[in-house]
Amino acid sequence: MESRPTEASNEASTQLDKLSPAQLVELMNREDYRAVQAVTEASGSISRCLEAIIASFRAGGRLFYVGAGTSGRLGVLDAAECPPTFGVSPQEVQAILAGGPQALVEAVEGAEDDSEAAYRELQARGLKSSDFVLGISASGSTPFVVGALERARRQGNKTGSIFCNPQAPLARLADYPILLEVGPEVLSGSTRLKAGTATKMTLNILSTGAMVAQGHVVGNLMVDVRASNQKLVQRQRSILSQLAGVDWQEAELALERAEGDLRRALAQLRMEE
Repeated sequence: MESRPTEASNEASTQLDKLSPAQLVELMNREDYRAVQAVTEASGSISRCLEAIIASFRAGGRLFYVGAGTSGRLGVLDAAECPPTFGVSPQEVQAILAGGPQALVEAVEGAEDDSEAAYRELQARGLKSSDFVLGISASGSTPFVVGALERARRQGNKTGSIFCNPQAPLARLADYPILLEVGPEVLSGSTRLKAGTATKMTLNILSTGAMVAQGHVVGNLMVDVRASNQKLVQRQRSILSQLAGVDWQEAELALERAEGDLRRALAQLRMEE
């Protein structure tokens, strides 16, 4: 078996059960800086993976996240945020989680050990050659993820991977591997900690970068945001006010005329200038 630093004991936390709350907070905060450093060190790999994802979208493809446990749940979270934030179809970024929706709230025994399940799900969702498949696994060796990348790559799909252990299988099974070398966790083996934080940061970069490249952002503003609650209604007004140079009342009226479509409201206001 390959070496797994994420399963090793962290020398800084061997007395974790004896620390005061203040000491525990200080230790975990200090260790979390390693997650930020790991993402910085992987910036070149992340950039290359992002370029490939953008190319897939431009070719009419979709982005699939495949993962189990914490890694899989982070993929589900990132995929779920894309439609309301960027106004895209839920089909554009999809997540496949070992054990299905039930695994979001409880462990599904043995689900991550099925090396064929994820690829079956990809096929059921109509996997096509232009789709990009990104495997997420802190260990880098989860059979559910490994099997999906092996099969997808064999079928001609571009693939990426996010993992935290050097020399893991995902290092060689993906076209665009991303190693996030966070080291041992404060709580030995609990990869929901530094590994999860670094993974979430990386997914933030990949999905946001891909959506920016597709034109869903003007400046640093979400022009395709969906107003599903009062807070987002206010955000729409603010964005429209800034981009069109109008006051809030005029922005509100323009959004009403455009039936809540911010991009359409902006286009109409600009035509009126």
